[in-house]
Amino acid sequence: DKAAQRDNEEETADDPRKLKPGEIDPNPETKPARPDPIDMDEDELEMLSEARARLANTQGKKAKRKAREKQLEEARRLAALQKRRELRAAGIEIQKKRKKKRGVDYNAEIPFEKKPAPGFYDTSEENYQSLDADFRRLRQQDLDGELRSEREGRERKKDKQHLKRKKESDLPSAILQTSGVSEFTKKRSKLVLPAPQISDTELEEVVKVGQASEIARQTAEESGITNSASSTLLSEYNVTNNSIALRTPKTPAAQDRILQEAQNLMALTNVDTPLKGGLNTPLHESDFSGVTPQKQVVQTPNTVLSTPFRTPSHGQEGLTPRGGLTPKAVVGTTPGRTPLRDKLNINPEEGMADYSDPSYAKQMEKESREHLRLGLMSLPAPKNDFEIVLPENAEKELEEHEVDEAFVEDAADIDARKQALREAERAKELKRMHKAVQKNLPRPSDVNETILRPLNVEPPLTDLQKSEELIKKEMITMLHFDLLHHPFGEQPSGKKGKGPGFGSNNAEHMAYLEQNPYEKFSKEDLKKAQDLLAQEMEVVKQGMGHGELSSEAYNQVWEECYSQVLYLPGQNRYTRANLASKKDRIESLEKRLEVS
Repeated sequence: DKAAQRDNEEETADDPRKLKPGEIDPNPETKPARPDPIDMDEDELEMLSEARARLANTQGKKAKRKAREKQLEEARRLAALQKRRELRAAGIEIQKKRKKKRGVDYNAEIPFEKKPAPGFYDTSEENYQSLDADFRRLRQQDLDGELRSEREGRERKKDKQHLKRKKESDLPSAILQTSGVSEFTKKRSKLVLPAPQISDTELEEVVKVGQASEIARQTAEESGITNSASSTLLSEYNVTNNSIALRTPKTPAAQDRILQEAQNLMALTNVDTPLKGGLNTPLHESDFSGVTPQKQVVQTPNTVLSTPFRTPSHGQEGLTPRGGLTPKAVVGTTPGRTPLRDKLNINPEEGMADYSDPSYAKQMEKESREHLRLGLMSLPAPKNDFEIVLPENAEKELEEHEVDEAFVEDAADIDARKQALREAERAKELKRMHKAVQKNLPRPSDVNETILRPLNVEPPLTDLQKSEELIKKEMITMLHFDLLHHPFGEQPSGKKGKGPGFGSNNAEHMAYLEQNPYEKFSKEDLKKAQDLLAQEMEVVKQGMGHGELSSEAYNQVWEECYSQVLYLPGQNRYTRANLASKKDRIESLEKRLEVS
């Protein structure tokens, strides 16, 4: 055709870049390498000829015609697609015509299918898998499940959205989160220390004794008296003598339980037959004490309790306490109190007395009472002068309380507390609703007010009939109230949905409630009414001689009552079976068969 001729003409035209006959190529290395068929094998020659044929197929006239036809077909398809879209936008829907397949469609039906005849047993309630396979569920991505990359990408998007919302609501915490600080620095709690073993009074007493000794020694040194007696009496108390410091006691060597058990196993393995008789195999004592770690309390020795320069006496006790001693009758000093260091043995010995003598105990008790009485008599007269002093940490505690009051509560805690309050209010409101609304039972979409009898009739209504009419009137008022505020499509939790009574006439209900207002009763009144009903039921039950109703009788009554009610799927409501037409009965039975 003309396009191919034009291409051939362009190829034959003079090109200044091409070499003329007789010229030598100055740069032969830039030319593409041409195959040399002289040194090729047979398979290589075949491959070369096939490549030349493929190249000719892409550059020949037929290939160019095929490309033009393909381009025209694509343009025709795009034009038709644009036309359909414009018609659809204008409201004109054109369905694409599908060609009818001749013969059997093996994807839609089973050839030569023969259904089995119905048997003796009911198979209507059996579940069968559908024969039509859902090929959309058989894709590779559905079979493999969710990929890890997809799950991580979804979580990453959630994190970005959460961080964006956090920046909008709480910018400081979002900045801290992005900077690497996950949460605010928590306020440190108070440091709880154990009670001191040495009281302030004991420390003051030790300081006073040391100061008095130091003043006396300085006075003796300033007077210039270098007497050995003065140096002996006035000793140095500044530095504690560490030469007598006890070393940490060595812990007792623990027994190797594993070695003992191994020896026991070896001995039991090498036991001879018990028919020989003799003694049993000697074994180590085995128990479970080595399984759990034993807690050993190691105490640090108190070097202050020892007095190195004290004159030893015959009554001094050793490390091992003597047995059979009677406890002291007098009250001793505070346990753990720091004793006074006494190099000259001035303090009286406590181990000199014989505590086993009963007369000594009586004498000590008498002296202690006398000492206590003299001490009480020497007390000064009481004074009413007192002074109130705040503790040192009172101001700090006040500041801490102020900080606690200024503390900003977490938004998540605020939302959780509000949600809990809303749930409590919703539960309280649900308890105030009627039982039918609480249990989400089906309720009528229209109220039938024709069940009420006229009051002014002849003969007049009896008291029992009047009470029945009052109950019916209250029931109709409750139905109007529920249809106005809690229609059947609305869930008790507040979620609304379209149900049978969704489109009820609210103006009609409001007009009825204006003429007959809905009265709300308290829990006490409802409880009293329930008690009265329960008492009346017991009276009727005893008077009529009614017993406990069996489940068979209850099911029979239920089936009889249920058979009198018919559901109409076309009208989406229930009605009496004797009022329904034959067509409605057939539709109801078909619907029941589909559901079952």
